[in-house]
Amino acid sequence: MKRATGSFFIGLLAVAWFLLPLNSARAEVTCANQNSAVTATTPTADFSDNGDGTVTHTPTGLIWMRCSLGQSWDGSTCNGTATTYTWQQALDAAQTLNDGAGYAGHNDWRLPNKNELESIVERRCWSPTINAAIFPNTPSAWFWSSSPYAYGANDAWGVNFGSGGVGNYGKNVSYRVRLVRAGQ
Repeated sequence: MKRATGSFFIGLLAVAWFLLPLNSARAEVTCANQNSAVTATTPTADFSDNGDGTVTHTPTGLIWMRCSLGQSWDGSTCNGTATTYTWQQALDAAQTLNDGAGYAGHNDWRLPNKNELESIVERRCWSPTINAAIFPNTPSAWFWSSSPYAYGANDAWGVNFGSGGVGNYGKNVSYRVRLVRAGQ
């Protein structure tokens, strides 16, 4: 039996890639900077636009604000500058929003936990590491989660939408915020 050549295997890989479903490696993602060799982790098809400045992430059922706090949704993009908050200020900002008019007709917005926030990182993109079609004008910066750091009472977890990294930092540091609510 004749041994297959390397070009044969490359051809098989090309055919296999072409046959992949749309929601896998070839899924649509909008990035400022993109490595198309990386499988999309938050393809546009995974989100439903609710028409009110929010989207539902179908795999998790979570409803996300499309803009960071401090920005405003104009129907197609996020305008303005994302506000920075210490960790406690971020928690308080969500409560203040809910105690007031709320957002998109809901008063149960909250800071996402570490895993929820990391679930919207788009690994195919960098600077920012987020699907810009879903979350336009997201700063390439750290965002707070609601998760405190277990090994240090003065720290909490954040997600860096510049690199996609996750880390713990002092609660007195100022980061940006994107709010979430559970789907119902």
